[in-house]
Amino acid sequence: MSFALMMLGGMALDLVFGWPATLYARIGHPVTWLGRAIAALETRFNRGSRRRRLWLGTLTTTAIVGLAALPALALQMLLPAGLAGSLIGAALAWPLIAMRSMHDHVAAVATPLAQGDLDAARHAVSMIVGRDPARLDAAGVARAATESLAENSSDGIIAPLFWGIVAGLPGIAAYKAVNTLDSMIGHRNDRYEAFGKCAARLDDVVNWLPARITGLLFALAGGRRLPEALRVMRRDAPKHRSPNAGWPEGAMAAALNVRLSGPRAYGDRVAEEPWLNAGAPDPAPTDLIRALRLYRRSMALCALALAALILFG
Repeated sequence: MSFALMMLGGMALDLVFGWPATLYARIGHPVTWLGRAIAALETRFNRGSRRRRLWLGTLTTTAIVGLAALPALALQMLLPAGLAGSLIGAALAWPLIAMRSMHDHVAAVATPLAQGDLDAARHAVSMIVGRDPARLDAAGVARAATESLAENSSDGIIAPLFWGIVAGLPGIAAYKAVNTLDSMIGHRNDRYEAFGKCAARLDDVVNWLPARITGLLFALAGGRRLPEALRVMRRDAPKHRSPNAGWPEGAMAAALNVRLSGPRAYGDRVAEEPWLNAGAPDPAPTDLIRALRLYRRSMALCALALAALILFG
């Protein structure tokens, strides 16, 4: 059984079908199942002293990762050998690859923004970022959506594929559990700082290499801007508040010749973040469309790399 073939098949299924709304209405989605389990445990255990919350948060993280990985391991052990097993595995991996969903969410921002409908673009971008959309002008909307596209290309696509290649279904399932934990409890605030500390640190570890692979894919997809993308990525990524997000964001910024990150508003708070590719202009609405083209080329390169791994690995 080829884990690479399994992941490539999952990519193909996601490209063609996404995750159908009718299927979501009937059974939900594996990530929402994990989300309900995380919310239940967090409500039950996130209380008491900081030390108690730290240990119970660690136990919660361990339990959720096991809840995702162990059934996936059992399913993988039941798969037949050879091509049939890889194809069945592809169908099981399919829901955990968010390639089409990522494109559709950003396209929902790019289309009204290009048409000059700022209110619709603000509403669409509020679905994918946490900053206050009412305080975003057209450049701010384009910048927020481009950053989300860059970062979530790693979290939602490249990292799941990477861990799926490494360990098959248990690898991709465990990764999605870690990423969902981080998105729900891995926040630096009074409620989650202790309880979600293990989840946040684990997410940093499992995304370390995939984030850098994603940045390299964006740089390669940038064509003639490859040298500049590599230079900016290496120079600016360490400035980012995240140990990983700056790599794909920096590469995309340079490949498009725009600046990303910088100050942003979250409610009443303004986060003073450094710029990535600071000397470039703010992204225009047309640059968000270019970012989607870069994303599609990067995903094609990823698919070609998987195909080469299948043929020659």
